[in-house]
Amino acid sequence: MDLSPGAVDPLIRKVTMERFSRTLNISGLLRARNVVFHSGYEKWKYEHRTDLWLESSLRTWEPVLVQAEAQGLTISIENIFEEEPENLRMLAEAVNSRNFGLCFDAGHFNLFSTISLKQWLSIVSPYLLELHLHDNDGTRDSHMPPGKGVFDFKALFDDLEVLEVDNLIATVETHSIDDVKESIRFLGAA
Repeated sequence: MDLSPGAVDPLIRKVTMERFSRTLNISGLLRARNVVFHSGYEKWKYEHRTDLWLESSLRTWEPVLVQAEAQGLTISIENIFEEEPENLRMLAEAVNSRNFGLCFDAGHFNLFSTISLKQWLSIVSPYLLELHLHDNDGTRDSHMPPGKGVFDFKALFDDLEVLEVDNLIATVETHSIDDVKESIRFLGAA
């Protein structure tokens, strides 16, 4: 919660990079394929200065990506509070590595996006590596099973198909075994 890869303060970035490095070490031991991190971008915190955040963020991601690649890992940056994905697209373009991309989180999109799903996906689709699948009622990040809230999963899968996005890692992000089972049933029927 306290990490900030785009922090202007180099000491905050240093601590963030140390935590990311530990995460990558553990992920390597577990033989993970992909590690998801958060961008730390919040428009109010950076006074809408995406350029300031991006410049600082690249100082974090470049060495972190070197470590990830050495362990055979890719990195995906997940949308959290983004109202639109332009900062995420800019980051993925600036890093410019097939081992660095984006994670689309359906629940977070449902809460914070001010643009349509089709618009969002058209912006991020060239960089998508992973999906986080959970639902909510649009008022809080409740991590319900897909189909139990108001997010349109059929539209998500239809849009991804039209955009010819495939080979994504799909992670169910619910908080109980029963919800995971229900999610798998729902997604198997979708």
